[in-house]
Amino acid sequence: MSQHPTLKVSGKIRKKRNVLKRFERIDILSKDGRWKEGDKVLGLPKTKRDE
Repeated sequence: MSQHPTLKVSGKIRKKRNVLKRFERIDILSKDGRWKEGDKVLGLPKTKRDE
């Protein structure tokens, strides 16, 4: 069975994600000095997307 054309993802269209993955948030926090190695990874503070 083929996939409906509206469900296919084009390589040209790429949306910017609003939600960061945990490792991305840790990278941003460690650059700012707000997270150190050994700190808890759960309950991280909110971060803005690095552009």
